[in-house]
Parts: sequence; C-alpha cells; structure tokens
Amino acid sequence: MDTDVLIVGAGPTGLMLAGDLVRAGVGHQVLERRTAEPNTTRAFAVHARTLEQLDVRGVADELVATGRQLPGIRLFKRATVSLAGVPSRFPFVLVTPQYETERVLAGRGVRVTSGAAVESVDQDAGGVTATLADGRTLRARYLVGCDGVHSVVRRSIGLSFPGRSVLRSIMLADVRLAEVPAETLTVSSAVGAMAFIAPFGDGWYRIFSWNSDERPVSEPVELDEIRATVRTACGTDFGMHDPRWMSRFHSDERQAPSYRVGRVFLAGDAAHCHSPAGGQGMNTGIQDAANLGWKLAAAVRGHDRLLDSYESERYPIGRTAVKTSGALIRSGIARSSLQRALRMAAIRIPLSVPAIRRRSAIIISGVGVGYGDGADRVPDGPLPDGRRLYEALRDGRFALLGTPDLDIGAWSERVTLTGATPAGDRITLVRPDAYAAWSGSPADTTGLRSALLHWCGEPAREPAER
Repeated sequence: MDTDVLIVGAGPTGLMLAGDLVRAGVGHQVLERRTAEPNTTRAFAVHARTLEQLDVRGVADELVATGRQLPGIRLFKRATVSLAGVPSRFPFVLVTPQYETERVLAGRGVRVTSGAAVESVDQDAGGVTATLADGRTLRARYLVGCDGVHSVVRRSIGLSFPGRSVLRSIMLADVRLAEVPAETLTVSSAVGAMAFIAPFGDGWYRIFSWNSDERPVSEPVELDEIRATVRTACGTDFGMHDPRWMSRFHSDERQAPSYRVGRVFLAGDAAHCHSPAGGQGMNTGIQDAANLGWKLAAAVRGHDRLLDSYESERYPIGRTAVKTSGALIRSGIARSSLQRALRMAAIRIPLSVPAIRRRSAIIISGVGVGYGDGADRVPDGPLPDGRRLYEALRDGRFALLGTPDLDIGAWSERVTLTGATPAGDRITLVRPDAYAAWSGSPADTTGLRSALLHWCGEPAREPAER
C-alpha cells in the first residue's frame, strides 16, 4: 500500500476529510487535478451546522472572521426566515468566498498533490488502485471520490448519476453595488427572472441570476444582461458596477444510487448535486466528510463495521437537499403570472405561521439534521472543566456526558470522560462528529458496554463494573 486512504479532489469536501485523517494520524494522500488554486468560486454560504462541525475541529471562529454574518433569508419579498433563534453558537448564515473555506480547511495540516489527474479506479478484495493521467498508479486500503459533478471515481466504479437539469443557464458575478440591500440573504423573483444577492462583507456582492432567455453556458456574460435580470427580479439593480468576474453555468439535480461500492466511497458533489438555492451544496459535502472521516480512521485500525453507516446516514440527507433546493428554485422561476401567484402563496402562507418559520430556520441551518435511531445532533454546552463539549471533541475521540456505573478504562484511549452531570438522569455517548451514539441510564452497564463495543471496537481489556 502507498497509503491508507486516497482522496480524489481538493475542494471543501476533500479538504475536510483530509484534515480529519490528519487529526486521526491516518496515512492518506489528496490528489487534485488542478495545478493552481481558483480565486473565483460558486459556493458562498456556510450554515450553522457546518460551522459547528468546524468548531469541533477548532477552526470555526477563523472562518467566521473572513465573512459577513447574516441574520436571515428573505424569500421573494414575501417572507423572512430569521435565524436568530437557532439554538447554536452560530445563529446566522455566514457569507464568505469558497476559497476562504478551502484555505481554513487546508490549514489543518493538509497537503495536496496538485496536477494529479485520476483517470481510473480499480479495486479488489485487498485495496484500491488509482491510475493517474501520467501513468502512475497509487494503491490504498480505501479511496474517496470528492471529485465533483463529473466524478471520474463515480464513473470508474460503475455508478450512474440519475436526475435532470433544473436550469440551463445561471449567471454569476461578483460586483460592487451603489445601493446596499437589506441585511439578509435576498432571494427575489418576478415572472421570467430570479436573483440571489449575498454580501461578502468587504464591499463585494455575489449575484446569482436567471432569466427565461437562458442563453448557452458557452456564451459570454455581459454586465448589462445581469443588471436587467436583477432589475426585473428585484425592482432595482442596486447600481451594480465594476464586476471582478462573471460566468454562466447550468444546474442539475442528481444523486448517485449508492455512496459506497466496496472500498470506494463518494462524497460531496460526486454523490449529489442540486441548484444553488438555499446554499446547501458545499455544506452538505463538508458534513458528508465529517461523517465519514472518523469512520475511515476506525476502519484503518481494524474496526470497519461502521463504514456501512456512512451511506445509510448521509444518503437521506443528500436526497433532502436535492428536494428542498429544487422546490425553492422552482418557486422562483415561474414563467407565468398565475404560476408565480400560486407558488408565492405556497411559500407565504406556511411561513406566516410562527412554528413553521422556526422549523424552516432549523432545517436551513442544518442543526435539525439527525440520523434516526437516536443518532441526533448533540448541542454544544459547558463542561465542569471550563471547556465546551465541542472543544472536548477536538481530539477526534468520543465523549461521555454523565458518569456511568461502568468502568470504561479499557476504552480510555478512545473515550473522554467529561464529568458532566447526566441530563435527565441519562448519560450520552457522543460521537466524534457531535451526534449521539447512545443514551441511557447510568446504571445500564449492558447497554453502554454494547454501545462502546459497536462504536469504539474491542477494548484493550474487559471492563469491570463498579
């Protein structure tokens, strides 16, 4: 073996995964076909649950300092979803360029091999072999395809990418504005036109715009076309000027039928893609990596039973992201007045109910994501030693909230005893990704032992009951 894990793709998903493997001390190599770092990128929104995952890794505050914190999202001039009540240290959407997210993630000790274009992937019972364009081959125990919508890895392992095109031509631009929009992520539309506007906080604004003309993606974008589209959708073009870049792309909604084939895994856009509405794409990919990294580390050390749970947990989340972003984008691209009126009513009426507005904020922020069977998000909170829970998870180990009636010394290298008071007379075993592995009575030694065996593997010695 050349290494334990090969990661194909050095976008946010691949960098997050690599950083987790660095933390775990697992051998890996990141292969990136690009030879230069891009300075223009599509993704711009980082939601609360993603920031919580970065907080678990000690880099959230660094990223927050690079962008603008927006308190909510305004939808089609009809309703505002406030994020102020989201139960998190990060009750906002952070708007920052994707290259800042990549810089922070790479700063966790990640090394990338640039100009390493993977042409094919083959596997057998013992490992995975990646063949590069220059003829080299690399072999590893596992391989993760984080190589985007046109994934070579996905194609090599024979997986389709079913779905459909949503918008044939979306215009993007970073511009300066003479008029400052409201302090929200603004999504506006009219018949035949739609626009998103997001402030980066440094005087630049990201514009996503669409009109029913839908010119080919190969056709150059003119600022006047974007101005006219935004003016139709928003009622003003905000005096936009001095674009630093403009581009077109088409938007599909697709999902691979499986996230794993043998020793090969898919994550991020290689596994799922959808419209930019709601800013879910990069967030979903980063959280894919947060789920997979610690499981791969366990597998490299001989405890591979957790790997199947990656697909069972993350596939439904990807499916939901595809559906919700699709519903939002379709609400904004009405091509007739009647269609627009019906779709606006479908948004305005539910969001006039406070409980639905609160639930919408929880969904958008990602803090409502759970994996079923009790594997829910564990919120951050103070510990007796003065740290927060998410700080205690930064070493990549499990954490135990509450004092059990079982001596877990045999698992002490994998589990941190926090000394926290049991919540509701229950103790909780917290996974490295800040989701619950198990919760039960302090006296339920059988349940806790079973959970430790399942999640942490065999102990060094058999634990003794107190």
